[in-house]
Amino acid sequence: MKYLLPVILILSSLLLAACEPKNRRPGTWLSGELVEDRIEDWSFSNEFQEVFIQTHPWYGIPHSVTTVLATADGKLYVPSVYVKEPKRFPDGKYWNRIVAEYPNVEVKIGDQLYPRTVNLISDEAEFGRGLNALAAKYPFWQKVKGSPEEAPSFVILRLNERNP
Repeated sequence: MKYLLPVILILSSLLLAACEPKNRRPGTWLSGELVEDRIEDWSFSNEFQEVFIQTHPWYGIPHSVTTVLATADGKLYVPSVYVKEPKRFPDGKYWNRIVAEYPNVEVKIGDQLYPRTVNLISDEAEFGRGLNALAAKYPFWQKVKGSPEEAPSFVILRLNERNP
């Protein structure tokens, strides 16, 4: 019995340390090679259907999610879809609330991590470019673009280069 608590603590620590997101289940720390070089051409990201975003909440344990990503004009775009109330940024998703306050993230593409900063797209023209990029890559976003009246509530976020 005296060993139960230490064993539980060790196992919990191991689980937290190696818990990447999977499908709709969030995770914590992402593993991979950190790439801090400036990337001009993100077209390599098109070969990946899903990516992971690691956020940094105030309490120090990262929160990571699985999402999709598309590129347009050298920029990275990520959608956030709201299926439950409230259907708005940032309140509609936990990770959105985190990046609204702490916008520095890492995006994992393949086995590499890229430091980025999240920005909500509010410009209509840029929103359209982001949506077009998503629609060109993913059938779901083709349907959203083709039938906006049937589309779920969503926002598009741009992943900018992180300032040093």
